[in-house]
Amino acid sequence: MTRGWSIYVIALVVLNLVGCLALLWGTSRRRESDPPSDQTGHLWDGDLTEYNKPLPRWWINLFYLTIVFSIGYLAWYPGLGNFAGYSGWSSASEHDTDKAAGDKKLAVTFSVYDGKPIQELARDPHALTLGKSVFANQCATCHGSTAQGALGFPNLTDNSWHWGGEPEQVLDSVLNGRNAVMPAWSPTLIAMGGATALDDVASYVLSLSTQLRGKAQHGAEEHEEQNEHGQRLVQGKKLYDGICMACHGAAGKGNPLLGAPDLTDDYWLYGNSHEAIYTSIGQGRNGVMPAHKALIGDTRARLAAAYIWSLSQPVAP
Repeated sequence: MTRGWSIYVIALVVLNLVGCLALLWGTSRRRESDPPSDQTGHLWDGDLTEYNKPLPRWWINLFYLTIVFSIGYLAWYPGLGNFAGYSGWSSASEHDTDKAAGDKKLAVTFSVYDGKPIQELARDPHALTLGKSVFANQCATCHGSTAQGALGFPNLTDNSWHWGGEPEQVLDSVLNGRNAVMPAWSPTLIAMGGATALDDVASYVLSLSTQLRGKAQHGAEEHEEQNEHGQRLVQGKKLYDGICMACHGAAGKGNPLLGAPDLTDDYWLYGNSHEAIYTSIGQGRNGVMPAHKALIGDTRARLAAAYIWSLSQPVAP
């Protein structure tokens, strides 16, 4: 906290202690004008007297001892603004100590799995149970408790892997994280293909998955719409080949080395509507998977990766 706030806190604490001390001293001493100790001077109905029973001296002394204890406590532990106390104690150091003790206990449990291959861990029921608990604590916030993801967060139970679904690739994602950057292409596309460029490319990308170009249409009006749509796809392909092909490939199959998704399947991380694809192309996307190696260590990351990999892979006994 700032120096001003520190002074404010110290002053507030000192005033409270002095106030308590003054209250005890003032109420425990007798004055000449006070009524006798066996009454308060209050009388009702002529014969009902309210008596004054002061607190015993030992009780008053306990309150004084409490104040003394408070002063010693504030001198030993932090409580007076920025003064850290003579003990050097802090909640952060207490947390670190407790965490170190807990990690030491956990290390014994996890040590039997150190460095083991993902496939081997995926065949071990106990390892999968531990991996599921690690997943629940670290990964479920984004990917959901069932690992089926959400809009913008990948489904981990299917066979669509933007960064590759091999065991070591999954482990690498958990350990080192991923950063999938889809640039915003709106200015470039409009400069290359005019005002309809984004629509054209979005239509072509969508057609890679839905295969709209293979659908037959009949009737004059439908034929005209088909021709218009066909022209849009042709223009969209030209723009795709000039910009998108570098990452997603000529056939739209993607590139796991770059995290570029396969555009020919039925899985769309940000939605498969024309509007969603239009937004992805025009405004770009920036999907970040945090690196967990520093957070949970290699062994727990392996257990989590084994559990994740097992969700989409039939594991032979």
